[in-house]
Amino acid sequence: MAIKDLLVKQGKVELVAEVIKKGDVREFEKFGKKGRVCNATIHDDTGDVTLTLWNDQIDQVDVGTTVKISNGFVSEWQGEKQLSTGRFGTLEVVGKGTSSPPSAASATQKTPGAKAGDDDEDGGGNGEEERGEDADLSINEEEVL
Repeated sequence: MAIKDLLVKQGKVELVAEVIKKGDVREFEKFGKKGRVCNATIHDDTGDVTLTLWNDQIDQVDVGTTVKISNGFVSEWQGEKQLSTGRFGTLEVVGKGTSSPPSAASATQKTPGAKAGDDDEDGGGNGEEERGEDADLSINEEEVL
């Protein structure tokens, strides 16, 4: 899948893209649990989109890292699309320091070994939209874990 093809409220997103920007990490507490969130911008040859990183994902990626998002979910914040792994998706580092972003054509293959929850009707999203940098951090308790 290509970034240009992402639609708001779309689930089961599979794509490969390069991290071209990583924002500040914000810490929060919800339901008595502490967590961290950070927005990054990812790019393929069709465009850019904001990727919301949660907790351990933040430490996995830096600018120049190529990531594979499996079973991601697209939300919208202030008119802009945002991609997140939600509760059922995964982020995998597939390369570091590439000289050019991956092509959209190379991102169309599905990862073998689907996880439980892949058949979830909402596409693995948690039913809540993750928010941008200046927004209220309304997240699902399970994402903090």
